[in-house]
Amino acid sequence: MIMTDKEIQKVAQEEGLDSAFVRKGVEEGTIVILKNRLHKCAKPVGVGKGLKTKINVNLGTSPDRVNFDLELKKLKLSIQLGADTVMDLSTGGEIKDLRQEILKESKIPVGTVPIYEAVCRLAQNGKSLVEMTRDSLFSVIEDHLKSGVDFLTVHCGLTRRVLPIIDEKKRTTGIVSRGGSFLYRWMRHNRKENPLYESYDDLLDMTKEYNATLSLGDGLRPGSIADSTDRTQVEELLILGELVDRAKNKGVQAMVEGPGHIPIHEIEANVLLEKKLCQGAPFYVLGPLVIDCAPGYDHIVSAIGGAVAGSAGADFLCYVTPSEHLGLPDLEDVREGIIASKIAAHAADIAKGVAKAKDQDNLISQARKKFDWDRMISLSLDPERARKKRGEVGSDSRKCTMCGEFCAMRENII
Repeated sequence: MIMTDKEIQKVAQEEGLDSAFVRKGVEEGTIVILKNRLHKCAKPVGVGKGLKTKINVNLGTSPDRVNFDLELKKLKLSIQLGADTVMDLSTGGEIKDLRQEILKESKIPVGTVPIYEAVCRLAQNGKSLVEMTRDSLFSVIEDHLKSGVDFLTVHCGLTRRVLPIIDEKKRTTGIVSRGGSFLYRWMRHNRKENPLYESYDDLLDMTKEYNATLSLGDGLRPGSIADSTDRTQVEELLILGELVDRAKNKGVQAMVEGPGHIPIHEIEANVLLEKKLCQGAPFYVLGPLVIDCAPGYDHIVSAIGGAVAGSAGADFLCYVTPSEHLGLPDLEDVREGIIASKIAAHAADIAKGVAKAKDQDNLISQARKKFDWDRMISLSLDPERARKKRGEVGSDSRKCTMCGEFCAMRENII
């Protein structure tokens, strides 16, 4: 198989599981291990059935904000706060240079979306994205793999078969995926098939060589709850199911990306649909966001959706920050997004009965009962925030300012 016993054992140890369980999941395609053989400094991270719900942090520049130092600080903060992976989604500045720096510094797996760099290279040379060729795109993909990228988002499921449905079903927010939008425009202009789909076997061969993982992107994910679970989204998911099967037959690890914006009562059905159509492949969701009307608070909206999705069987949550839909996040936005996503993942793990998921909660409850503030704070998901809040209220060691002398637990003799 593509993963060595050493990597499988490391993941099993991290998860507190038997290595045979992890190995079986990898062989069946229900677990992927994110680890490019060339990314020497990164630890392998398992994603999938029976494992802890993982979270990803998006980093990267935009054409309007190019600050490599800031993005590297975001990486450092992400690792410090316990993110499982990061993705470099840069579209501004010298993209390759930043990617190399992130890969050199990151002790956790790194993902990218190669088509971003392929299109940005064209723009830097005064060319349009419609001038992209199959070879120029695959050259960028290979460059990412050679540099050590652990997982690639590739929008292979947006094919010519879906184009009539896109045009017929007029969505409220249309195509909100950047990669999906690039490919839609390219296919329409050139009247050709998506090169990522047409040359999918070449993509599989290339990915297998580096032990990387394909993250099959949802180029047609809904960008509003008005568009959720529509025919356009489901048609792409059907194609992704076929592509998962082809990847498995070639011994290539694949996971599937999901929406997006989904009202809370549709989330479980979306997870079930992906698991059924994609042979149980790990499901990587952006949020999902359960309402559209809370700009500035979308990290909370996303945490609600992520907890529900995770408890229903989603395996991997992409964080969302308070700046979602508003602008490029700063360091504080990144912190808020990570903690919100970690809360969602932890809630999901308790619901799924993941091994030892409740241990931290039980220990913190015992500390709370004993008024052991230091231990309670050290066991929290964000000790720095908890310590700051505790210091601000100026309470003594036997109470807080919420209840004061009327604290129920202080008087409780049970």
